[in-house]
Amino acid sequence: MEDLRLTLIQSEIHWHSVEANLAMYEEKIWQIAEPADIIVLPEMFQTGFTMEHEALAEPMNLTTFKWMKQMAAQKKAVVTGSYIIKEGGVAYNRLIWMQPDGQWQKYDKRHLFRMADEHNFYGMGQERLVVEWKGWKICPMICYDLRFPVWARNQNLEYDLIMYVANWPAVRISAWDALLKARAIENVAYSIGLNRVGEDGKGIAYNGHSGAYSPKGETLALSELEELIQVKLSADELLRFREKFPAHLDSDEFTIN
Repeated sequence: MEDLRLTLIQSEIHWHSVEANLAMYEEKIWQIAEPADIIVLPEMFQTGFTMEHEALAEPMNLTTFKWMKQMAAQKKAVVTGSYIIKEGGVAYNRLIWMQPDGQWQKYDKRHLFRMADEHNFYGMGQERLVVEWKGWKICPMICYDLRFPVWARNQNLEYDLIMYVANWPAVRISAWDALLKARAIENVAYSIGLNRVGEDGKGIAYNGHSGAYSPKGETLALSELEELIQVKLSADELLRFREKFPAHLDSDEFTIN
């Protein structure tokens, strides 16, 4: 287990324009100068957060999937983010974890944002995902999932890093900051959140606040700018803190129905 290097792409999103967004993100990915193990894109990164899945959903293994596969292979890094997938007649807000060797995994958003009627348009995810990469165990989630600590609970140190991709509005950004830090502290793990900036097609404003937090709750990165955010997570610091402060040994065992 070595240090883990991430690049978070905090950006605006062209409303409902898959072609424009893939071109924009490709340009930004090629601007990454420092080595990266994982490149992170926002929630619904090629459309913006929308309920219009009938016009914008893709089947698996089509344009965006193939683009992620190409980017991962060329940059020799995982590329991850969520977009709208339709499978079996159901649309999902689905995160794809694409490795440079072409292997991939998926996570469907569990908690659908009912204040935007997301639960009426998308299927609910049933399973949590924990992936292994570069010796790290990583749990990726999506936006509104952040408000539900039981779903994120790190029983028996199942993961080392929990990561959220989001379209989290500026009006509620104080909750985003507080909950990202809380997820790190309570789970004795690193926590990372990538949000977008700008304004979407419905006039909703976003101000980023993408950041990274240590298991102690220390702020390792925080930004409101449209930029590439480079984060390096120390494996040694994580392991030493868990040895010195093994709060996980006193955690409660439970199951989720």
